[in-house]
Amino acid sequence: MTAIDQAVDRLADAAVTGQPCRPVRDLVTDVADAYEVQRRLNARRTAPVTGRKIGLTSSAVQQQLGVDQPDFGVLFADMEVTRTAPIGRLLQPKVEAEIAFVLAADLAGDLDPATVRAAVLYAVPALEIVDSRIAGWDITINDTVADNASSGLYVLGSQRLPLTAFEPVETTMRMYAGDALVSQGTGAACLGDPLNALLWLARTARDFDDPLRAGQVILSGALGPMAPISPGVTVRAEISGLGTVSVTFEDDPS
Repeated sequence: MTAIDQAVDRLADAAVTGQPCRPVRDLVTDVADAYEVQRRLNARRTAPVTGRKIGLTSSAVQQQLGVDQPDFGVLFADMEVTRTAPIGRLLQPKVEAEIAFVLAADLAGDLDPATVRAAVLYAVPALEIVDSRIAGWDITINDTVADNASSGLYVLGSQRLPLTAFEPVETTMRMYAGDALVSQGTGAACLGDPLNALLWLARTARDFDDPLRAGQVILSGALGPMAPISPGVTVRAEISGLGTVSVTFEDDPS
């Protein structure tokens, strides 16, 4: 069994048993191998792919992990939730507020800011519920990439706006857990502009020979710090110019 096989099995066992595992950086020593672990893990899933998520868009988080670029993971249909999120499906969940883009066109070939902007059908406020199969969130870049960029679940708001109606970089975000303000930030916190993050992902996905496709949802990255969650709490994010999105975390949602 190769080191990559061992990393796949370690993360898969954690997901199945609900018991976080030790990091996989002892087995996965570069980012290319980490993406191969991610690819093999995702190939085991049966739900349809709905899009991608971008992580590590904050300069502070990049510095913490000693990296100089974002990463990405894959979104699946069984990861989207609406009014309630089943906290029992998650191991170590945290939540962050983002802008999601839904694509009207494929993004392949030559890509520049204008091409990417024109490919966006609309934007929507979103909550990403990140999770880690690795105990204590003890992660490096290779650990999180292998673990599908620490993906968990995601929630999309009901407001849909074209990019002619607002500028993602100009937004401000406030996120509440109940009545408590737990996170705030701006569009500029996401790689300088959430559209910069989308351009990075479009080019990276193209170079992986798996380009972004029309109809896909793209979570462009956190607008502020992530916050821990607990059963029974309702998390609400307000993104100026775009709208609100909320979800209640329940042990056994009806």
